[in-house]
Amino acid sequence: MLRFAANLSMLWREASFVDRFKRAADAGFGAVEFLWPRGEDLDKVVWAKEAAGVQVVLHNMDAGDMAAGDRGYANDPSRREEWCAAFLKALDLTKRLGCPRLNCLVGNDLGTIPKEAQLDCLRENLAWAIPKAADARVSLMLEALNAWENPRYLFKRTAEILAFMERLGSPWVKYQYDIYHMQRMEGNLILTIKTNVHQIGHVQIADPPKRHQPGTGEVAWRRVLAALEEAGYDGHIGLEYIPLGSTDDSLAWLPRERRKASTAADLILPY
Repeated sequence: MLRFAANLSMLWREASFVDRFKRAADAGFGAVEFLWPRGEDLDKVVWAKEAAGVQVVLHNMDAGDMAAGDRGYANDPSRREEWCAAFLKALDLTKRLGCPRLNCLVGNDLGTIPKEAQLDCLRENLAWAIPKAADARVSLMLEALNAWENPRYLFKRTAEILAFMERLGSPWVKYQYDIYHMQRMEGNLILTIKTNVHQIGHVQIADPPKRHQPGTGEVAWRRVLAALEEAGYDGHIGLEYIPLGSTDDSLAWLPRERRKASTAADLILPY
């Protein structure tokens, strides 16, 4: 069965962040995910999650000012102490929320030191963080982003992420496979899923090229989601898309009674 999580950073944006937990529950979701809730009172975030009765299956750690182009800074040696403090703050939130996954955006190419030195810094930061995450039973996610919207981001393809993970050599680090980004960068979605499902710790979806809900773009979602089922993927699928129309209207492809668990065949999609 496929399990879905509403992304609270993207959906119901007309409501306050804390109110979106209840919006998700009222819409029939049992699970949510979100970017780092910058500027939010974290006590209120924890309260909202508990009050809504939903599970948080993933959230990001602070990646800087995303609207201004920041995409993390784990690769920046001059910001190591800042990154470690941000990681500990994020890990504390995962514990309070009972969240099993923490997404760590790695950073943009600094352009001032060699890329290999930046990857060394990233490895060192993660090597420091992994035992702390393992003690909390939290998996760390690494994500590749498309080059059109994130031209300086360090990881832009699946192969780059997997090669880095192999060098890191920890079962507590998994690939966050974002289908929107990787369709734009490389395609081969079904082959990637079937070949690498055991390395994939979380999946996110949106339909290229405009990042709206499934059925508005180019991906054959019924076939791609069926591939996740057939490959035995047992994590959640985060709905990280920009709604075309209202959020509630954008969910028509995913019947309310199927929003906690579904099969690909049950979805209202053309192919």
